[in-house]
Amino acid sequence: MVVTGPSGVGKGTLIRTLRERFPGLELSVSATTRAPRPGEEDGVDYHFLSASEFERRLAAGEFLEHAEYAGNRYGTLYSEIGRARERGAKALVLEIEVQGARQVRDALPGAVQVFIAPPSEEALRTRLVGRGADEPEQIERRLAVATGELAARDEFEHVIVNDRLDDAVQELVQLVATMCGE
Repeated sequence: MVVTGPSGVGKGTLIRTLRERFPGLELSVSATTRAPRPGEEDGVDYHFLSASEFERRLAAGEFLEHAEYAGNRYGTLYSEIGRARERGAKALVLEIEVQGARQVRDALPGAVQVFIAPPSEEALRTRLVGRGADEPEQIERRLAVATGELAARDEFEHVIVNDRLDDAVQELVQLVATMCGE
């Protein structure tokens, strides 16, 4: 299952809540070239790779998908799919950018893809500023990218507007229950 949408739209919060309700869901740990934020742990939050290591693994065909976002590289390693299978996961959830979601759609056409949208661009700006994780210029870059990502929402079969968290969670829960046959 691919969950995508602009930075700051609440993908992580929705997925955390979803995983509390469906313990059999595994979250894929993405690789990135960006530096860890305070409190982030390598192998848990991300696989933090140098630019050269990311490029080496990309050239070796180790990525299901990869993208550049806000000046950093991100990707899903094929090994994450294997890890989820070994642990007996009912489904693997990928929290990735729109570029990567398109690549997964091409590589795994049966994957369920969900686009999480903000109620408005202003609400998205407020969320990005409010989380305090980025400098003002990074927020502006993320918002510029978000404009293009929002235009891609019609590419996705499932679109959930994260206006009220409880409503968005309920929509996602219903989708996963159907997907997992529960």
